[in-house]
Amino acid sequence: MIGLRNKKAVGRPTWTGSSGARPPSVGRVLVYVALIALTLLFLAPVIWAVLSSFKSRNELAERPPSLLPDSLGLDNYTEALSRFDFTTYVSNSAIVTVSATVLTLAINAMAAYALAKYNFRGRNLLFLITLGTIMIPLQIILIPLQQVASDLGMTNSLLGMIIPPAATPTGVFLLRQYMLTIPDELIESARIDGAGEFRIFLRIILPLCKAPLAVVTIFSVIWRWNDFLWPLVIAQSQDLYTLPVALAQFNSEEVVPFNYILAMSVVSMVPVILIFLVMQRHIVRGIAQTGLK
Repeated sequence: MIGLRNKKAVGRPTWTGSSGARPPSVGRVLVYVALIALTLLFLAPVIWAVLSSFKSRNELAERPPSLLPDSLGLDNYTEALSRFDFTTYVSNSAIVTVSATVLTLAINAMAAYALAKYNFRGRNLLFLITLGTIMIPLQIILIPLQQVASDLGMTNSLLGMIIPPAATPTGVFLLRQYMLTIPDELIESARIDGAGEFRIFLRIILPLCKAPLAVVTIFSVIWRWNDFLWPLVIAQSQDLYTLPVALAQFNSEEVVPFNYILAMSVVSMVPVILIFLVMQRHIVRGIAQTGLK
């Protein structure tokens, strides 16, 4: 019986290909095709914006629109840089984004550490209240927040765009969920060895939280770089405009320069895309380990 089974196994035809690997199953091929199609679908607006940024104003007015521009010259980019104070808007956005992100990481990390590793009365209630603020839209608290910023002398200043939106409940939630997985014995051992609380936070907690910190970083960069409503309320002079506010102001001109707006919009996408590409491994890992769906 064993010999017959071996003969059947030997006689059964198998296809391994020239490299010895088995061919992919039909289901896996369909999954790959579906993923590629979805990727192209999501990238289509970005590709269309990039191609349109090279078109002239007459090309953009064509109906039906053409996919490819007549030339790939950089006239729109150079004209946008010379016609508008583009460097000022980019520098304002960069200052606000970097400063607010650093402040967000500091505040959210300390708040998450306290809510995760300190036992005090009302800790869970305080966390639920913090988490509940996610459901409050900015439009509801916009006027009171603007009045507080005005009383503190933060209107028409970059500080007014940096400090008020620094603490985010989403960042506190992500970091707290990850810090709960850090063993308490590790912190107790450090305390026994004589380490202070601030040293424990800097030398032990933060190095172990690289993945969720990367997630909070990319979220903060996206939020602050693309923020429009709050900088519009705070900034009262054109030299303090951030890039989204400046792009919106161009739409109010008598003849809207769509070709220049598209060129500046493409430039504004580059920093966020680069940061995401650099930190994508930590972002995926951090979201998976914090339980964010």
